[in-house]
Amino acid sequence: MFPSNAGSDRGRKNRRHVPTVHLHPAELIRTAPPPTRRLRFDRVAISCVFGDPADRRTWSGAPYNLGTALRRLGIEVETIHPVIGRARRLAYAARWLLDGYGRLSTTEQVLRATPARDHNAVTVAEETARLGVNHVIHTGTLDLPAFDLLPDIRHYLYCDQSWNLSLRHRPDAGHYTPRALAEYERLEREALASVAHVFTFSAQTRDNIIKHYGLPAGRVTVAGSGMGNISPYFGPKDYRAARLLFVAKHLFRAKGGSLLLRAFALARRSRPDLTLTIVGDPRSRTQVPRDPHITFLGNVSWDALRRLYADATLLTQPMLNDPWGQVYLEALCSRTPVLGLNRNGLPEIVEDGSHGILVDEATPEAVAAGILSAVADPERLKQMGESGQRHVMNAYSWDRVAERIACI
Repeated sequence: MFPSNAGSDRGRKNRRHVPTVHLHPAELIRTAPPPTRRLRFDRVAISCVFGDPADRRTWSGAPYNLGTALRRLGIEVETIHPVIGRARRLAYAARWLLDGYGRLSTTEQVLRATPARDHNAVTVAEETARLGVNHVIHTGTLDLPAFDLLPDIRHYLYCDQSWNLSLRHRPDAGHYTPRALAEYERLEREALASVAHVFTFSAQTRDNIIKHYGLPAGRVTVAGSGMGNISPYFGPKDYRAARLLFVAKHLFRAKGGSLLLRAFALARRSRPDLTLTIVGDPRSRTQVPRDPHITFLGNVSWDALRRLYADATLLTQPMLNDPWGQVYLEALCSRTPVLGLNRNGLPEIVEDGSHGILVDEATPEAVAAGILSAVADPERLKQMGESGQRHVMNAYSWDRVAERIACI
């Protein structure tokens, strides 16, 4: 029988291996100075259930980039990647169904359920003990609540969204049974209560954790985020061209791809000169119609992506429920204004519309109207691009994130 969710009675099994973090040249905007405050720790482990934290592809590179920036502060970084094999995932999904919580149809749903969270929390506890570290940064709550084998372990959470915020716009929200929703809410509360401090990407998430989950304000800090391996673009840019860009390395529909395609078809009735470049997972190619005005590109290099950002007039990314969206930061770094839905972290990134177009409704008509309004005013786009670049270069850096997390 797998361990229950009851604190010290939870089991002690399912050991996993631990990879390491290595350096990369992502920080082209800012170099971290020596910290002016005392460090919270000099050795820490970063845990992520979505992939190897030492892999820059995991969770949009956030664990990798955070670990690299912490190392620049002189902190020793270990990594933990809890792994659940396919057979065990199926067993956990079956157990969840038999217990009356409903069917689990995606990997993320399985990871959110109690059996998988217990498994991951035990793995983190065992690896923490094996490594001999006293501090763990969790990149999400799916390996929490914490379960420790040794005393005096301090846990920290770095998150882009809370469960309560996620539920507001989740495409699969109708899939969950009332009993499952109540259990997820309980688990989120217990997870947040088990950590010493919460660091969030956005002010919206911080406010929600304080107001909805009742954490003291002093235990929740906005750390922000950095961006991918994109250097700023300062060259010439023609905002009169109507070149749209969409970037989704996975989750094409959830990232707004299907919505954008319908909106693009509507907008071209008024602006036949519109073009759209889609950078997507090769598997999403089947969802893109054959159209001479649409260019589909599979996996591209960072240099190629940088050129696409620099060439684009507008990043059109109406993501349905992405909590943050590093693509917005990467586009603005290239002086490309962004268009997205007026929800989650985007209003904060564009400072309520100063650097991009916020669309209130997730409909093709509303997105098409936003596109047409944007491309009709090249001078406005130019101003948004310039102010947006200044904003993201001043506000978003992995070195800043590392300092806010590690310095007391």
